[in-house]
This record gives sequence, C-alpha cells and structure tokens, in this order.
Amino acid sequence: MPEVRHIPRAPVRTRTLRVGESIDPHWHDDHHLVYAGAGVVAVTTDAGTWFAPGTRAIWVPAGCVHAHRAHGALELHFVGLPVAEDPLGLAGPTVLSVGPLLRELIIEYVRGAGDERPELDRLRAVLFDQVRVAPRQEVQLPAPHDPRLRAVCDLLRADPADPRSLAALGREVGAAERTLSRLFRRELGMTFPQWRTRLRLYTALQVLADGVPVTAVAHRCGWASTSAFIDVFRRAFGHTPGSHVRRD
Repeated sequence: MPEVRHIPRAPVRTRTLRVGESIDPHWHDDHHLVYAGAGVVAVTTDAGTWFAPGTRAIWVPAGCVHAHRAHGALELHFVGLPVAEDPLGLAGPTVLSVGPLLRELIIEYVRGAGDERPELDRLRAVLFDQVRVAPRQEVQLPAPHDPRLRAVCDLLRADPADPRSLAALGREVGAAERTLSRLFRRELGMTFPQWRTRLRLYTALQVLADGVPVTAVAHRCGWASTSAFIDVFRRAFGHTPGSHVRRD
C-alpha cells in the first residue's frame, strides 16, 4: 500500500498522464477541482471511486485522502482553492457537470496561473459562480466494507460481463442472497442490479478511453446487444458512446 502523502497546497496546473498511469494517495489542506480535458479520470477514496470524462469534473474537499488513475491518455487540469474559499460546502467528493463555458473557464484559469493580471481575478470569480451552480451527478461507484459483499463486488470487477445472479454469486462466496441484498442497500445505497449496471457503465468509460470499438465494449461489459448498451449509456451520460469517443 503506497504511503499517503500530505501536499499542503493543492496545485493550479495542467498535468498529462499516460494510459494506466496513477497518482498515489495524498491529501491537501486546500479544496480542489479535477477536470480531464481528454481521457477519463478516476478519483478513489475509502468511500469509493468517482469517474469523470470530459463532460464532468470532480470536486475533492480539503483533507480528503484520494488517488487518481488515468483511463486513456489524460490531460488533467487542477484548480486548487484555499479552504476558506468553498463554493460548494461539501464534506466529500462529488461530480459536477461541465458545460462549454465551465470547461473554457477551467482551462483558461489554469493556463494563466501565476500571472498577476487583473482579469484573472474576474475569471476566477466567474469560475466560482459556474462551479456553484453546476449540476451535481450521481456517478460514484461506492466501495463495500463487509468481506462477503466485497468478495461479490471483486468477482464482478474482474469480469463485469459475468451474468450470474446474486444467488449464484453468493454461493461462490458463501453468503445468502437475502443477506447480500440487504448489504447492497445498507452499505452501497442501491440494489444489486443498480450497482452492477453502474460498474458496467464505468468500465465502459474506461475501455472507450482506451480506444476499444463500441460494439466490443458492449459485449465486454455484459450488454446483450450494442443498441441496449447505447441506450443505457445515453441515459446515464447524455450522449452516445460514439459521440463520447469523438469528444475525447
């Protein structure tokens, strides 16, 4: 397990990560916003993993231990904010929708970091306003703690296309279906089918970022047909898998 680093100041900068490259667990005294201009970024804490393609950004509050991982070639824009400047007032990470205006504000503000130009102060104020009103997205994949539930989730993480029922998975890990169903609701706040669908969607984001064709992604992630995959993906992210690839 990597050592958790304390990096007091959250940076305001752009950093590129190669496919599969990661940033080890660390925490800041500052809040910060993480935006992937290209690729998909995953931010992981003890509570779970948040995923963000180019239409999303991840807000990480001060003091939160987290790690980053790149899916696809990643261009990360970090916006560090002093703890006293908190436009959201959240205790944990969240994912925000990023429209064209917020995207350009993030990129331009990071590009000008360190300059003393007066217009950067105005840019910062507008950026804060846009962050404050950005719609929040339920795109966390929560992490289980009970060892029986964790064993089931690990089986599905290893093979998201695994079609087995909760009862069948329970027999493999030595837990009753009713017990596991209760644990999914209590620990993860969702049903087993909801968690598995969310896992498959986030796996699809990662695989699409690696350049895998849409049809292959659909089958690798467990959808019976490409059209079913496209429909679920569109409802979750607001655009089709094909247009998602073109955005990146």
